[in-house]
Amino acid sequence: MADTKPVGHKRPPHTTDVAYQQCINPLCGAVLDVRQVRTACDRCGDLLDVQYDWDRASVPSRLADFERMWAERRAPMRFSGVWRFHELLPFAPPDQVVTVGEGQTLLQQADAVAQYVGVRAGRLYLQYEGMNPSGSFKDNGMCAAFTHARMTGASRAACASTGNTSASLAMYSAVTRLMKAVIFIGSGKIAYGKLSQALEFGALTVQIAGDFDDAMVRVREVSKDLGIYLVNSINPFRLEGQKTIMFRVLEALGWEVPDWIVVPGGNLGNSSAFGKAFSELHALGLIDRIPRLAVINAAGADTLYQLVERRGVRWNDGCPDMQAIGDYYRELDARSAKADTIASAIEINRPVNLKKCLRALEVCQGVVRRVSDQEILDAKAQVGAGGIGCEPASAASVAGAKLLREEGIIEPGDRVVCILTGHQLKDPTATVAYHTTDQDLFNEVLGSRGVRRASFANRAVAVPNDLEAIIRAIQLYS
Repeated sequence: MADTKPVGHKRPPHTTDVAYQQCINPLCGAVLDVRQVRTACDRCGDLLDVQYDWDRASVPSRLADFERMWAERRAPMRFSGVWRFHELLPFAPPDQVVTVGEGQTLLQQADAVAQYVGVRAGRLYLQYEGMNPSGSFKDNGMCAAFTHARMTGASRAACASTGNTSASLAMYSAVTRLMKAVIFIGSGKIAYGKLSQALEFGALTVQIAGDFDDAMVRVREVSKDLGIYLVNSINPFRLEGQKTIMFRVLEALGWEVPDWIVVPGGNLGNSSAFGKAFSELHALGLIDRIPRLAVINAAGADTLYQLVERRGVRWNDGCPDMQAIGDYYRELDARSAKADTIASAIEINRPVNLKKCLRALEVCQGVVRRVSDQEILDAKAQVGAGGIGCEPASAASVAGAKLLREEGIIEPGDRVVCILTGHQLKDPTATVAYHTTDQDLFNEVLGSRGVRRASFANRAVAVPNDLEAIIRAIQLYS
């Protein structure tokens, strides 16, 4: 296991804040005041972390002490499943915290899915982040980013999005009225269930010719030129909120650490945040071990898999092989390669949090795998059959757990937590196409992506408008 001591203890000059920002590059280590708005280091251009002087923070002596926060749930901050753990992300004064009640999520023991994956009953859990107000895990990070934006006096906030980030940003803007939302999406690369949220919530939506990676480049340029607060996960405060997903998992497990956390990999914000969460908890003595982490790419957007598993790129004490990373991106450009997967939420070729994810993989002895759209949709059907629907990207975690079990990396008795990142209705077209009797619809939505069968389809039964025929069908199929 890697050294879990949090990086950086040098305080920014002339500040008494518990929190500060620090460059993740150990050869740089530049520090910034907590109220500065940056998405990259001024000195070297690398990513930033939010760091804390834990000696001056009011951290409980044990995680179980957070249970008393439930008794304070009439207070909006403690009702939030993010800010209930304020002492573990103490960058904002309580009176500046933004919340709409995010984080009221469920960790479900899923024995039917466990059987599908190949682990024993009682050993597989689904962390269902689709219960958040906007229907995805993004609300965990958005409330933290909005809080920091409020601290800095921002009047506008922007993001590039495949859908969930835009829905979350638009919702927080509409509910809080603190700032206007500006959203960049690629052409034809957003599910209608998600786009409808951004439009309904009144955000300014800019659709550009290109994919998510193109939109990400443009939103960073526009945010810099116009002084708009950027809320994509390159924003380090976003990841502070996403840490709390792991706090709630531990809470639901009676503060026992699972053996595996399995998470879909897109822009790599969640995996980065989870690694940081466990690193900090371990350094603070609040957990005695760190779980293993599995990050699952879709085969049509598998940059992390290609770099880590095929080209051997590692964190390397903060100095990964940037030449290998650059070579891979140049190969993508030479082929004009675009990400392409039914799992639109992770349809990303240039993940902005790549380096932070490499660090998380080291801290958590992590592995990376990729799964096909076929495997994703089959796993999604198994999750849905258990009563909790999820969007396609979410099911990558279950498909990845199944693959790791088949490889013998996950053992039958391991306690495994799969993260379901978004609600089923985020992308209903994929669900209907998978289960449909309409072959044209199946071919249009899924066949073009290489999906050739719906292994676990629950197709509608067509019957005449006749009572006896309806009764016979029910008796035959139920």
